[in-house]
Amino acid sequence: MATKKYMALFGLLCLAAVSSYAQVGTSYDVQDSSLIPRKRLPQHNEFMNNAYPFPAKPRNQWEVGIKGGLFTVFGDVPSTFPTFGGGIHVRKALGYVVSLRGEFMYGVGKGLSWKRRTAGMSEPFAAAGYGQPGFLTVFDNYKTTMKDLNLSALFSLNNINFHKAKSNWNAYVLAGVGASWYRTKVNAVGDNGQLYNFDAITINNNYKERKETRNQLKDLMDDSYESDAETDGDARSKLGNNTLKPNAHVGAGFTFRLSPKVNLAVEDRITFIKDDLVDGQRYQNFVNSNGRPSGGVLTSNNDTYNYFTVGLNLNLGKNAVEPLYWLNPLDYAYNELNAPKHMKLPKPILDDADGDGVTDQFDLEPNTPQGAPVDSHGVSKDTDGDGVPDFKDKELITPTQCQPVDADGIGKCPEPPCCKELREGGFGPRAGACNIGDLPSISFAGRSVSLTNDAKAVLAGVAEKIRTNPNCKIAVIGYGESSKSAQQLSWDRVNAVINYLVEQEGISADRFIFKYGEGGGESNTVDLRDGTLEEGPNAVPAPHPNLRKKG
Repeated sequence: MATKKYMALFGLLCLAAVSSYAQVGTSYDVQDSSLIPRKRLPQHNEFMNNAYPFPAKPRNQWEVGIKGGLFTVFGDVPSTFPTFGGGIHVRKALGYVVSLRGEFMYGVGKGLSWKRRTAGMSEPFAAAGYGQPGFLTVFDNYKTTMKDLNLSALFSLNNINFHKAKSNWNAYVLAGVGASWYRTKVNAVGDNGQLYNFDAITINNNYKERKETRNQLKDLMDDSYESDAETDGDARSKLGNNTLKPNAHVGAGFTFRLSPKVNLAVEDRITFIKDDLVDGQRYQNFVNSNGRPSGGVLTSNNDTYNYFTVGLNLNLGKNAVEPLYWLNPLDYAYNELNAPKHMKLPKPILDDADGDGVTDQFDLEPNTPQGAPVDSHGVSKDTDGDGVPDFKDKELITPTQCQPVDADGIGKCPEPPCCKELREGGFGPRAGACNIGDLPSISFAGRSVSLTNDAKAVLAGVAEKIRTNPNCKIAVIGYGESSKSAQQLSWDRVNAVINYLVEQEGISADRFIFKYGEGGGESNTVDLRDGTLEEGPNAVPAPHPNLRKKG
């Protein structure tokens, strides 16, 4: 029977271990202030401001549990098969290793000796009439009802892990003090008040015969336990009709994590009390199989009791992490080292010998002159692709048809056929003449300053005309003089048109006259016209930069 019970318990533990394996989670977010108690918020704020390197300890949940299992008394009288014990507890973590637990236990222990006693009988047996002719021997027995209330310190052994974030089980040891109160009874007479004829029991001290002796006693005796066992009388501390004693206890256990809220616990605790009468018997004085005394020595060994349980625990609490003995305090540090989210890292310093903003290991031109604009590979920019880098190019954008260029990046554009024919015919064009004709207007929607695809197509045609008329200058006019906002919007639109013709179509910037904020025109339109005979700058600072709109 005992073997079947232990096998069932072992199977339950294996099932719990397998169930918990897939439930292991990760740690909490140390930056979450809702998890920090009010009294530790100053430390949390210092940590978040990088003024203190350690995060504040979070609020963690309470554990409550219920358990049941086997209760056994170890005393002068051998115990029978362990009997029932059960209890409840509440536990709170003080840190990642130490926690405190308050616990109440109720247990019932029984014992029956296979040895015959002829002397040193306890008081209830002597009072019943044993030791007289016909009833010279007794067999010690007892039934003890034990209760205790304890405070224990638990020390977790395996939640600080260097090679994984979290474990699915937690091992611990415990030690503590408390109070035990008990009442012990013995079975001295039968239901009819008659003494048991223990003299008729045949015994053999051979280990294999003990079971047979006990079977004889069970057939002889009932289950009344009607007599109070021997006590220290008025010299003892009492709680009602119970003997009250302080205790000390030690133990060890394992908990298996089923979910972040629930875990299964297996624990064994042994309790020491300064009392030799938990089993109701103070003396050891037995006789051998021949009926002769084999003892007679007064012992002062105190009794102990063992409490083995399987329990179910539940974590309770809002805005709190799991109890700290389930968390690995190294998890945050390792995660910060692997993927920093809060760590204050020093700014890396990488060599850049030529100071162009591209570090040496990526710089394809490590000796670029100081101040020269470069691309993402550290190579001097050459915007118009004429072979002269921008920092030397005196004509930053030279049209393709005007290349090759001289050493200063200045090209020589071919003379338009019309002008060449006039010159060869002796009719050279008059100074300042331009035959570019009418140019289209560019429209903008709403308050936009971005060019639409249609507008870009129109400007591509304008650019072709400008290229074929190299003697022409183009006036670009925007309207809007009523307010600062209107003036800035007019400037933004003129600037967008000129930038597109310069940067995308390769027209030299000095061929434009920049006009904005003019009156008398359509505010959503930018006009282009022949400006060869006009005067004006090709670039104007933004009148109201704080009102500029992005394209």
